[in-house]
Amino acid sequence: MSDADIPFHAGELAAQQRAGAGNIATTGARFIREFMPDQHRAFYQAQPFLVAASGDAEGRVWATIIEGPDGFVQSPDARTLAIDTTIDPHDPLAETLGDGADIGVIGIELATRRRNRLSGRTRRTDSGLAIDIRQTFGNCPQYINERDWWRVTRAEGVEPVTSDRLSTAQVARVRAADTLFIGSGRHGPHKAASNGYDASHRGGEPGFVRVVSPTRLRIPDYSGNNFFNTIGNLLEDARIGLLFIDFATGGLLHLTGRAEIDWTPEEARDPSILRMITVEIDEVIDRPHALSLRWSADPAPSTRLVVADKVIEAEGITSFHLAAFDGGKIAPFRAGQHLPITLDIPAHDTKLRRTYSLSGKPGDDHYRITVKREANGAASRFLHDAVEIGDVIKAKPPAGDFLIPDGDNPLILVSAGVGLTPMLAMLHQTVSQLSDRPVWFVHGARNGRHHAFRDETSRLIAASGTAKMRVYYSAPDSTDQIHRDFDVEGRINAGDLLALDPDASCHYMLCGPLSFTADLTAGLEAAGVAKSQIHFESFGSV
Repeated sequence: MSDADIPFHAGELAAQQRAGAGNIATTGARFIREFMPDQHRAFYQAQPFLVAASGDAEGRVWATIIEGPDGFVQSPDARTLAIDTTIDPHDPLAETLGDGADIGVIGIELATRRRNRLSGRTRRTDSGLAIDIRQTFGNCPQYINERDWWRVTRAEGVEPVTSDRLSTAQVARVRAADTLFIGSGRHGPHKAASNGYDASHRGGEPGFVRVVSPTRLRIPDYSGNNFFNTIGNLLEDARIGLLFIDFATGGLLHLTGRAEIDWTPEEARDPSILRMITVEIDEVIDRPHALSLRWSADPAPSTRLVVADKVIEAEGITSFHLAAFDGGKIAPFRAGQHLPITLDIPAHDTKLRRTYSLSGKPGDDHYRITVKREANGAASRFLHDAVEIGDVIKAKPPAGDFLIPDGDNPLILVSAGVGLTPMLAMLHQTVSQLSDRPVWFVHGARNGRHHAFRDETSRLIAASGTAKMRVYYSAPDSTDQIHRDFDVEGRINAGDLLALDPDASCHYMLCGPLSFTADLTAGLEAAGVAKSQIHFESFGSV
């Protein structure tokens, strides 16, 4: 395999190995594409801004925001983003981006918590810039603070303020921030897919970025997708760019400097913090009123939900039924979406924010989340061991775009373990619509003791005239062998799905551990299934 074919570079591979995620090099690589799926193209085209990272003429790394009028981002094809706007000359990347530069981009909806990332190279066009895509992939929504946005008339003639350290007022802004964007990059062998820059997001409670001094910051690194794009880049090239947004005024605070990774930080007493990034600041550019965009000063308010019921569904898997605390109506959700919750856990320095797929029926008067107890999952252990009926949990509105495709194309809903939660909601939705849409519900569990919602799914299948079910047990016990509540002994593979003789227009919805979704995706694509017909969501320990 040539360098151009490898989606991860040496720094990313080293970070993955050190963090104990060495298998991500093969499983994660299957989710990194050289083109944008249609869903991602539509996502970028709907954005009022993009966060970008690149280097200036002196090689320093910066992160910035590129904004424009409605529709300023277009995707003429799956490998191109066209940006119809003019970059402010005060922007630290104004000159280099227009001259053909490597760029990293993250599209992020602070109102819905969706985000996607890409890297590529810019070129000048008659109307602005175009980005030729090199790598692209989706991101999980953890640690994103939701905000609504609007536009105002942009202030003109406001000069930036430059210095080599943070002022007292800037220190206060950093300490109050709950959102940060990071730019990093590396340049290895010519044409390597992993060359270039990366723009990434970090979020947390206000104060999550520690100000050690006016020239030194410490940034926590939490659990994520284990790709280690930012950490891997910094292991190869310590140059880093940071961007803080003043959501109320549209001001941008750009920092550039050098970073070191602390793999065993003192702050690790908080189990959410896995590493710390220490940044030595070289230059600060403060751009008041740089944007026409404004966001709500505070994240979208949380709703208080009361635990109306707590139900053990299988060994190590429990459902929590959450109703409106005031007895009112809950915000509606669509099958496949998740519920962002906040947990106040005693002895933890910060609140834990997690997202759990909704497993109940859309339209019910309560939410249902179904959680697997993970040995190293601080949130799941707290939910299983400490949360009881009558307790109150704070939650944001349901979000997420892992949704059933529109139309009447056949569906194959495929899950492993607790990955059945969004699939069960999808089964509820398709059955309740009383349509003729063919549906297969294919689920894999270790055995009957670990098989959640067996009776519920059976009832739904029986109530439908077009839905069918197939259950796999990878390690059935003696009781399972007697009752035969499963169809196949073994694990689900792509050949099994193709053996269902699906229509060529069938859509595959996959959810489970990363290796599970990666293997099925690779197998289906190798068999000729169009990538646009394969939709997936993975999970880890939380």
